[in-house]
Amino acid sequence: MPWKLTPLLLFLGWMTSVCSARARTDLLNVCMDAKHHKAEPGPEDKLHNQCTPWKKNACCSARVSQELHKDTSSLYNFTWDHCGKMEPACQRHFIQDNCLYECSPNLGPWIQEVNQKWRKERFLNVPLCKEDCQSWWEDCRTSYTCKSNWHRGWDWTSGSNKCPNGTTCRTFETYFPTPAALCEGLWSHSYKLSNYSRGSGRCIQMWFDPALGNPNEEVARFYALALTAEARPQGIRPLLLCLALMLSLWLHD
Repeated sequence: MPWKLTPLLLFLGWMTSVCSARARTDLLNVCMDAKHHKAEPGPEDKLHNQCTPWKKNACCSARVSQELHKDTSSLYNFTWDHCGKMEPACQRHFIQDNCLYECSPNLGPWIQEVNQKWRKERFLNVPLCKEDCQSWWEDCRTSYTCKSNWHRGWDWTSGSNKCPNGTTCRTFETYFPTPAALCEGLWSHSYKLSNYSRGSGRCIQMWFDPALGNPNEEVARFYALALTAEARPQGIRPLLLCLALMLSLWLHD
C-alpha cells in the first residue's frame, strides 16, 4: 500500500509549488546584496550631488555618495581617467549611473544572483530609457577609453584600473559605435536599451528630479506584476489532467 502514496505525494508537491508562486512584491523596495549597499533602503538626507534624487529612500549611505563623485573613489579604486581626463559632461553620466547602481531601491525585478567576491547580486537587462542612453552616448563620444567592457580585463597591478597590454586609447565612439553598444556592453548587460521614453512608466530613468517624485517606483511595480503573471499557472486544464492521472494510478489494482 505505501507505494500508492508515492504518486499522490509527488502530485501534491507539484501542486504546492504551482499554487505557491509568490506575488513579486518581494522585488519592490529592496537593496542588492553587494559590497557597499545597505541591507534595507531608508532615508539619507545628506546624499551628495548627483545622488540626491534617492535621499528619501536609498540603498546607499552619504559616505558612498561622496565617494562616487571622485575621479578615483576608494570604493573600487576605479578611475574614469584611464585614457586621459574624461570630459565633465561624460563623467556626469557615469556618476549618475553609479548613483543608480548604489542607491536605487527600484531594481528588484532585474536582480540576479552572482558568485563574485565583492557582491552576491547584480542587476541584469534593466530597461534604460532611450533618452538616457542616447544622451550618455552623445556626451561621451569624444572622451577616450581602451575597452568596450569595463567589468573585467583591466590591469590592476598599480592598485587602480589601467589599460591592459595590447589595447589602445581611442574615442568612445570607436569602442561604442551606437548608444546600445555603450549602454548594454559597458557593464556586461546591466542595462538594455529600451524603446520607451522617460515618463512612460516602462523604463528606468538614470536620473530624475526628486521634486517630482521617483518615476522608477512605478516602473518597478509594472515589471514586478509582469513577473507575477508569468509565474501563475496558465489555466485549469493541466491541473485536471494531472488529477485524472493520479486518480487512475490510485484506483488501479
